[in-house]
Amino acid sequence: MNKILFFSLFCVLLSCNQKNNNNAEFEPVVELDKQTLIDVNKHWIKDESFLIDQFCARHQMDVVSTASGVRYFIYDSTDGEKVEPGDQVTISFEVRLLDADTTLCYKSDSLSPYSFIVEMDNIESGLHEAITFFNKAEKGYVVLPHYLAHGLIGNMDKIPPLSPVLYNIHLLDVVKN
Repeated sequence: MNKILFFSLFCVLLSCNQKNNNNAEFEPVVELDKQTLIDVNKHWIKDESFLIDQFCARHQMDVVSTASGVRYFIYDSTDGEKVEPGDQVTISFEVRLLDADTTLCYKSDSLSPYSFIVEMDNIESGLHEAITFFNKAEKGYVVLPHYLAHGLIGNMDKIPPLSPVLYNIHLLDVVKN
């Protein structure tokens, strides 16, 4: 044990004795051009799309896909009012990860129903789009890819970076504007 402690202390002291040159320029380990980053992102999105489609197939969700990548599946439809941009909606929801356990992240039972103005409030952009496919009182699933959900950093709490999410939504109310 003393040898490990001595070795660790020696390494710390040795690293402190190295010359510190504050004027040295930072040189990146790898240089990536803009096109390479675009290509990597396209490949990443393609892979994520495949995984989302596989998840929906495994869970027998007959989803409709939009051009932006949102997938939705209305499992309890109604003839209620159609949601339009500018309407205030109130939803109850569950948010889950698309992992093997479909880990529950948030549930409106503990947070109370959530209200927002479609295409005007600061929430996940994919949710704004998806809710316009719902009628009042409908229930459905919405799968958002990471870039329409919580993006590159997640939400810094329960949703990891670059995570697609599954919403189970019940549209409780629509107030027309």
